[in-house]
Formats: sequence, C-alpha cells, structure tokens
Amino acid sequence: MSGATATSATRVRRGPDPAKRRLAGAVAMVLLGSFLPWIDTAVGSVSGARGAGLWTFYAAMLGLAGALIPMRRVAAVQATIFAAVAIVVPVWQVVHLLTLVGLGGWVPGPGLVLVLGGGVLGATAAAQLFRPSATTISTGPSTSSRTRRD
Repeated sequence: MSGATATSATRVRRGPDPAKRRLAGAVAMVLLGSFLPWIDTAVGSVSGARGAGLWTFYAAMLGLAGALIPMRRVAAVQATIFAAVAIVVPVWQVVHLLTLVGLGGWVPGPGLVLVLGGGVLGATAAAQLFRPSATTISTGPSTSSRTRRD
C-alpha cells in the first residue's frame, strides 16, 4: 500500500438515553390511563375515552414521537407539550368536578391518577432532555479520534 492505510470505520453503539426511556415510560402510563376509568361514582365509572382522555391520548402520541426521534432538542419540546397536556387536563378535570359536585359522591379513578403520574414523569424527562447529555459534553480527545501508529 502506498502510504495509505485501510481503516475500517467501526460504529459505536450507545445505550438508550435515560431521559428517552423515562419519556417512553410516561407515554405508556398516559396511554393506559387515557382509557381507564377517570371518575368512580356510586352509579358507575366514567371512562377517560368518553371525554378528556382522548386529549391525553393524542398528547401521548406526540410524546411517543419524542421518545423515538433522534434529535434531542425536538424531543425535549415534544416531551414538554406532552407533559403539559398530561398534567393540565387531569387537574382541570378534578377542579371542574369540585366546582360542579363538591367532594361527595365521586373519587378519582385509576386512569386519572395514571395520566397525572405520567405527566409528572414526562415533565422530569423533558427537563432531563433539555440538559446536555453526558455523551455530548466534551472532556477532551476521545480514544476513537486518536490515530493508530504502525
């Protein structure tokens, strides 16, 4: 070989981003909670799919896209929108019920609690996505950028 050495480019596979894994968990919580009962009464339960649960389901689809997209800043914005909807809608639902009925005759269902918990988890994932990841912070030359000496 005339001075040129053949180098094989090896691709380093990184593990999944912890923030995106957290976001995926939040999305799963909201997806499940959107269709479970949101309100339990003596007469029966009210499913989230009959009302505000559809809004949280649609927001969960946006959160799922954020968990799958490779661009970190775009994922952070999507996670923020997802978390805002998944927190605001259940809180609004509880406040609305408190003004209509008061404290008697109903309790929050498992779907409402799951969606609210998924929203809080999604907010922590969004905050973590806005911070730079450990792999993007440069601490000096890496071993992969050094040339091999023959």
